Amino acid sequence: MKKVFATLTVLAMLTFGSAVMMAQEEAAAVEEAAVEQVDEAAPVAEEVAEAPAEDGGLVALHKTLKTKFIEGGAGFMALTLVTLVFGLALCIERIIYLSLSKTNTKELLANIEAALKEGGIEKALEVCRNTRGPVASIFYQGLSRYDEGIDVVEKTVASYGGVQLGLLEKNLSWISLFISIAPSLGFLGTIIGMIAAFDKIQQVGDISATVVAGGIKVALLTTLLGLIIAIVLQLFYNYILSLIEGLVNEMEDSSISLLDIVVEFDAAQKK
Repeated sequence: MKKVFATLTVLAMLTFGSAVMMAQEEAAAVEEAAVEQVDEAAPVAEEVAEAPAEDGGLVALHKTLKTKFIEGGAGFMALTLVTLVFGLALCIERIIYLSLSKTNTKELLANIEAALKEGGIEKALEVCRNTRGPVASIFYQGLSRYDEGIDVVEKTVASYGGVQLGLLEKNLSWISLFISIAPSLGFLGTIIGMIAAFDKIQQVGDISATVVAGGIKVALLTTLLGLIIAIVLQLFYNYILSLIEGLVNEMEDSSISLLDIVVEFDAAQKK
């Protein structure tokens, strides 16, 4: 899982970095073209207007996003996007881990019960070793303490269930941190934009809509980006929580069934 997380993070950072560089290069090229070819602005505008009709608006959307990204301040917007990159990487890592942790508990319990009847505890332990997931790990720890009594088995299952729950909830605190940081960075951009607007008013010495609009626009764009990132990460976070709740319920139900099987096996051994 660590390798998967590292790979996803590196790929996301490379993709994000290249997108920022391309946006900045395109902005510089647009500015140079505007200076050198002022009289050709109308034909260029017509070509841009025709692009959405040809490819369903994807070109216009792509250019609009890059334009808004630059207008909001490429450096500050990039800092806000970093929270999205790392937050999504952690979410994807958790989703993959939790998906691989799912186990067919009914089949596992049936195999353990059959193994106990055929070869005893050792056979049942072998079944648990060959099964992936936290449920099988809990069963293995519980069955390995069978010689110490049923009460010890029950306590071991409960204790190791808490350990597995901690593994399932790993990195959730980091995801919640990025959910909180994203809008905070957006609000910070709002404050910076408003300060820049008032600085311009002070320099000009007069309140003008043109002077104030630039700073307010930067403020709104950074806030918008921060809120969008927080919403996206919150959706992933809640989905991960639902996966964890399902696995926890499955562990609890299957642990009770395992104890019933062990009690029946112990009673049969004493006869």
